[in-house]
Amino acid sequence: MTEHEGATLHGGGAEAELAARIDRELTAFNNAATGATDEADLTVRVDDPAGVFRVVALVDLSADPEAGRRYEDEVLALLGRHGGRLERRLRTGDGQTEVHVIRFASRAGYDAFLVDPERVALRAALGDAAPTTQVLDVHDV
Repeated sequence: MTEHEGATLHGGGAEAELAARIDRELTAFNNAATGATDEADLTVRVDDPAGVFRVVALVDLSADPEAGRRYEDEVLALLGRHGGRLERRLRTGDGQTEVHVIRFASRAGYDAFLVDPERVALRAALGDAAPTTQVLDVHDV
């Protein structure tokens, strides 16, 4: 069953089988349309609107991984206030490090996120258990 804004879609039969079939058919269609024989050969590139500011955050959670993950959950939820959007959140197998790819509509939005009073208060509350973060300003090449 799939739900979307009040609409419900019921599949007849096993949904896992249907999902697998759709995946195979879409892959075959994409391969035929692009000439690719391997999904790894497919690349999608979308140009960002002017002024977009993107960062990659390397987050060290090792001081207290559980508290660090809770903190990240809370502060990442604040991104929208500042024109930010989490594009990817990745975690290492040992749970000690996260990698965040974050996009802001502008550099000013990023700067405002850094000084957001709620973010600052959450960080202060964690003290020494707060994650340490290396932030890299990145762009498409």
